[in-house]
Amino acid sequence: MADILIIRLSAIGDVAMTIPVIYSAAKANPGDSFTVLTQTFLIPLFLNQPSNVKALGVNIKGSEKTLGGFLRFAFGLAKQKYDMVLDLHSVIRSRIIDFLFLLKGKRVLIIDKKRKERKQLTAKPPKKILPIPSITACYADVFHRAGFRFEDTFTSLLADTHDESLTPHPVFGQKKGRWIGVAPFAKHRGKIYPIDEMEKVVELLSKQPDTTLFFFGGNGYEESVLSQWEFQCPNTHNVAGRYSLVQELELISRLDVLLCMDSANMHFASLVGTKVVSIWGATHPYAGFYGYKQHPDNAIQVDLPCRPCSVYGKKPCYRKDYACLQQITPEQIVDKLNNVKLY
Repeated sequence: MADILIIRLSAIGDVAMTIPVIYSAAKANPGDSFTVLTQTFLIPLFLNQPSNVKALGVNIKGSEKTLGGFLRFAFGLAKQKYDMVLDLHSVIRSRIIDFLFLLKGKRVLIIDKKRKERKQLTAKPPKKILPIPSITACYADVFHRAGFRFEDTFTSLLADTHDESLTPHPVFGQKKGRWIGVAPFAKHRGKIYPIDEMEKVVELLSKQPDTTLFFFGGNGYEESVLSQWEFQCPNTHNVAGRYSLVQELELISRLDVLLCMDSANMHFASLVGTKVVSIWGATHPYAGFYGYKQHPDNAIQVDLPCRPCSVYGKKPCYRKDYACLQQITPEQIVDKLNNVKLY
């Protein structure tokens, strides 16, 4: 029996995408113990985990934010009796932990993040667009190099069961007709469809018969935008900031489809088996961050020679016009939602 430390600290979507691999590996290797080190606020993501999986939190936005604070945490962690480290992140913080365990003579396996390939993919034109292995495949590669043999057996974070007490049925009632989720925001500008155009999408969808819309987002500005849409459009509900992550996952699992950006919500829906229609701008599914088991035809994107220009959507548009997003029409999005491809 081996005790394995797995490291993936951020971002939310990337941590979410570790789950199918970790759960599949753990179920296939019940004699081993797997501890996932991630940010404390992400621990609730690890629902219904196999009995040999546990999550360990580090507060890199609080007590472990400074170098000194993180080093104290890392030295304390290195005193634990882990037999092997699987670094699924490969950033400065994770490499510090790797180094401490290497000093103890422990085996450390580090993810190949395909940096060279992603740099080529996001170069300025002319360039050849080729798909890069998905990030889940890169995670699985680390496990395989460590000697773990397993197949992808993951189905849903909710384990095909639902806790009725977690879903706010008194607010929304029992499901009738088609439920569509709309998550219009992302972390970076290059991944966000113009909000005024998304408002048109919402207006068109809200007028379709037997259709109810649910809006997902964060607090502050996002919540205010979504609340305005809820006020303006019939058959809509804003759930931003009103429920726990587990409750939102339960609600997402009941949707017929979720419309979203290249964002964490795409991965949340994927982990509970909900179909996703995703909008892509500066980023591209070929970079390896497409939703787990989502149908490739459900990605909405414009073929431009400059795409993709960024892996994460952080870079400003060198054309200055974000044509990759501006050229997508609300009608295209509604049509895709009405003709969503099955798995």
